[in-house]
Amino acid sequence: MRRALIAALTVASVAAALSGGFHAAVSAQSKPRARDLGIPFDGTAGALNAITDVAGVEVGVTTLISGEGALKVGTGPVRTGVTAILPRGKASKDQVFAGWFSLNGNGEMTGTTWIEEAGLLEGPILITNTHSVGVVRDASIKWSVDHGIASQAWSLPVVAETWDGYLNDINGFHVKPEHVFAALDGARSGRVPEGNVGGGTGMRCYGFKCGTGTASRKIDARFGGYTVGVLVQANHGTRDLLRVAGVPVGQEIPEPPATRAANDAYRADAVGEVGSIIIVVGTDAPLLPHQLKRIARRASLGLARTGSVSSNGSGDIFIAFSTANANAASAAETAQVAMLSNARIGAVFEATVQATEEAIVNALVAAETMTGVDGHRIEAISHDALRAALRKYNRLR
Repeated sequence: MRRALIAALTVASVAAALSGGFHAAVSAQSKPRARDLGIPFDGTAGALNAITDVAGVEVGVTTLISGEGALKVGTGPVRTGVTAILPRGKASKDQVFAGWFSLNGNGEMTGTTWIEEAGLLEGPILITNTHSVGVVRDASIKWSVDHGIASQAWSLPVVAETWDGYLNDINGFHVKPEHVFAALDGARSGRVPEGNVGGGTGMRCYGFKCGTGTASRKIDARFGGYTVGVLVQANHGTRDLLRVAGVPVGQEIPEPPATRAANDAYRADAVGEVGSIIIVVGTDAPLLPHQLKRIARRASLGLARTGSVSSNGSGDIFIAFSTANANAASAAETAQVAMLSNARIGAVFEATVQATEEAIVNALVAAETMTGVDGHRIEAISHDALRAALRKYNRLR
């Protein structure tokens, strides 16, 4: 049996493991992104066009790929991982204001009841597969305790999920504490790997291979000059729903009949959306928790731009945080905080919608064809076919 291949990928480096002939070598810089293909997007991206354009944010991923062929529960094939987002980086124990929103609750994001109550996020946000939420949550607590960054005597970490059981031995519970530690310890600022990495390794969206994607927007100076960054783990939608830059790409690149028949065999939802999407929004705009809930809601509009209808089987859960108002949570009595005027918050709404849309398309563009459990195969979207569809509607930049 091939040992699990662990590739802890960070924005600064790639730690690859070789085992049984497998080799992981993924670079955040090596893959084309949506803009590289000429896809037009509204708004001005940050320097990295990533959530890490928000100063202080760090991202790390651990990718697990091993085995092939027939499913043997506990052995594989394995196509999964963990993604970690740290709002103020590994070295900080300073909490951030946060808010969350469930567009459709057929999914999980732990720790949200305390965010709803206190408006504060302590520690990292982690994303993995549906059946690994428990181990990732527990490992997050241990990591925080070991690093001395827990803010309370008890920890209520945020861990979210999407389902990768079509490609991955999800009931084999292959994500272990050491994989969570690797993602957290390896988190860095800078470029963020996309596609088949981290928690997004075994995911698909709109009938294509998908996974992790990110984007950012820089707000005009006259509205504050703030930055909004988004990271998604995309595993939602059916092919016919997909829209890119307003073009019905899913209808222009339909599923082959055999593929559609195979997919219909496991779809339980009337529309076919049995996947999910987790959206993480970070900003340096000075926003209070109730405003951040408003930001989290606006991620829904970016998702809708790509075609999703957030059907019954789709767990669509979003969280937003602000890195402004440092040390507000640690004030002994009264904290002096800044709040962006509601008269100016519209620019943050717009940036959130735009960055969410692009992050999802980036996840699609970066993903690569993958074969997993029982030979199940999910094709990546053809960049040439995507460009041809956009050109047909005169939407190629």
